[in-house]
Amino acid sequence: MKGIITVEELTRAIQNSPDNRGMLEEQAYALALHVLNFFGYSDRIIDNILEPEDRDAFYMLEDAAILTTEREETTLYDGREWRIHYWLFRREKIEELISGIDDGSGEEEAEQSVYDDLPDDVWERGSAA
Repeated sequence: MKGIITVEELTRAIQNSPDNRGMLEEQAYALALHVLNFFGYSDRIIDNILEPEDRDAFYMLEDAAILTTEREETTLYDGREWRIHYWLFRREKIEELISGIDDGSGEEEAEQSVYDDLPDDVWERGSAA
């Protein structure tokens, strides 16, 4: 994937991410369009342009490994340190999600319940004395 990320590509990556499987295409498309409106033709945006609701969507995509953050520190003219936070696309992960490659890290374990290993007779009630 070279160049810009399209709405269709980001939609597919969102739908293929483990946390968002089952998300309706219309919802994934709306989220992709919303996020891409911030990025435009860039791969990186500054965090302070986001409203709290927008940031929540970005955190959701960070959990899906579609976005990541970085920060830059600079010294102001008066000697104070200033931190600037950025959001970036993770192109390699987006490419994996578009092609349907899933590393499967932990998904099967998350579906397993702590009760799966208990014997069936644990659930039987004893007779009242």
